[in-house]
Order: sequence, then structure tokens, then C-alpha cells
Amino acid sequence: MPDTATYDWAHDRMTSIASNIEQVVYGKQEVVRLVVCALAAGGHVLLEDVPGTGKTSLASALASSVSCYFKRIQFTPDVMPSDISGFSVFNQKTSDFEFRPGAVMANIVLADEINRASPKTQSALLEAMEEMQVTVDGETHALAQPFFVIATQNPIEQYGTYPLPEAQIDRFMCQLSIGYPTRESELRILRRDVDAKANLRPVATAVDVLRLREVVRTVHASDDVCGYILNIVEATRRSPDLALGSSPRGGLATLALARAWAVIKGRSYVVPDDIKKLAPYTLRHRIILSAEARARGRTVVQVFDDLLRGVRVPLGPKS
Repeated sequence: MPDTATYDWAHDRMTSIASNIEQVVYGKQEVVRLVVCALAAGGHVLLEDVPGTGKTSLASALASSVSCYFKRIQFTPDVMPSDISGFSVFNQKTSDFEFRPGAVMANIVLADEINRASPKTQSALLEAMEEMQVTVDGETHALAQPFFVIATQNPIEQYGTYPLPEAQIDRFMCQLSIGYPTRESELRILRRDVDAKANLRPVATAVDVLRLREVVRTVHASDDVCGYILNIVEATRRSPDLALGSSPRGGLATLALARAWAVIKGRSYVVPDDIKKLAPYTLRHRIILSAEARARGRTVVQVFDDLLRGVRVPLGPKS
């Protein structure tokens, strides 16, 4: 187990990244910290909201805060899978095929408006997000570490969007919504220096992120905490209002994000309140309403919140 100084270092580094992002993303401290926690936990983030709420600004600010290789993919209907994963070209001089890396060959990848691309192109990210590699023409290429995808999508009700496949959604550790800013925050946005984004400087390196991930994995989670996660996951599978409950990956994502959340809160252990707070972000996007629930006008948020309230919280220290 790391000593107290190591956890203090991890806490300071994570809060430094978050504070740096908040120089351009005002009034959204919790969302910013959740994104930083997902980075430290080794997961990926899906930001869903209407256009203009700061999704891309948050992702770009994160990339500017960590000194590593960054790529942005602007998803449109004409983007091809090979644009994402890469492709092979024939070199006449060497009489051999050479691999040309795609946009996914980076440390931090911003998949902007991911649901405007076709399902086939969306699926090009599956192997990269899960296996940290891409396979092109039968040859496997490992991705640089750390690897982190932060994707943005517009609500599926909007024109020109394609719903993400369940397998793709399940690869995201959490789904977040930024929402509209408060009046005070929006006033700050109006008055903000237009060069605020350009003036951001890195406060962490790729090596720091890898070390953060090692520290986060050592955070203690008791049997009661793990049991609480399983009870929530099992409740989603038993609910008559849901056609699809959470996968086992959902429970793993909840625990990993909770460990990172504990560190940013200055602790070396997870408490049940961490799980109660984070489960909506890590599990709601993995469940699907039944036809009967939709006919009654129920929403995923309503059903999941009811399920969460029905699962007993184990006694333990409060956060």
C-alpha cells in the first residue's frame, strides 16, 4: 500500500488538473472533477448535452492541462473506420505495406459529436477503448499509454444523429451532462478573455497520469462497499421496468471511479456514499427501459433513482 505522502501527491495532482480546467469551464466543478477521476481511473467519458454547453471546451481544456499527445476527431457521416484506426498503404520502394496510424493513435482522443458518424465508424473505437490496441489487416498495433477517450454527443432526438450501439456505450466508464450554466457563470463566460483557452498550460504529464492510475488502484474498498455495488447492479437486472440491466463492466466501472473519487476527496478508502453518488453516472447509460415502462411515460432517470433508493446502504463512515 502507498504511504500517506503518495495519496497526498495524487490528490494534489488531480485537484490541480481540475482547477486548471475550471479556468475556462465555469461553475461545473463536479462534472470537471468526475472527468478527471475517470482519467485517473483508466476509463472513458461520454458527454451528452445540447450544443453550446461546453462539452468540447471541457475536453480541450483537459487535453491542454495534461502534457501528452492529443487528437481530435470531428465525427461526420462521411468519416470512415480507417480514419479512426488507421490503414495500410503499399510502398513501391520497399515493396511492402506500411501502416499509417489513424486518429486514435494518441494519449487523449476527443471524439467530437460521436453519434453523427455511422454505426460502423462508431464501432471502430470498440477495440481501442477495451483492448488498448487496433488491428488493421490482421496486424495488431498497441496504443500509447495512457489512453483516454472523451466523447461528446448531441441528444439522439436531434436531426442527423445515430444512436450508439449498446456495446459501444458499455465501454464508457461514465456518462455525464454539463447542463446550462448559472446566470453568474454565464456572465463570466460573456466577459471571459477570448484567449483564456489558449493561455492554459499543462499541470501534469503522461507519466503523472500513469502514476495516478497506479495509486487509484490501491485505494481500499471493503466487502460491504463491493456488496453494495453488486446489489445495485442486480437490482437493475431484476427490475420489470428494464429490458436490459447493467453488465458486469458497470460494477467494475463504479468501483474504479469510486476509488478515484476517494482520492480527489483526500481519502485512501471508498465509503458507501461514494457509490450512491457515482452509480447514476456509471450505470444509467447501460440500462434500457422496457416497452411497458416507456408506454407509461417512465424515464431511465426515474427508474434508476427508484432502484437506487430501494437498495439498502451499508453502514459505514460518511464522506
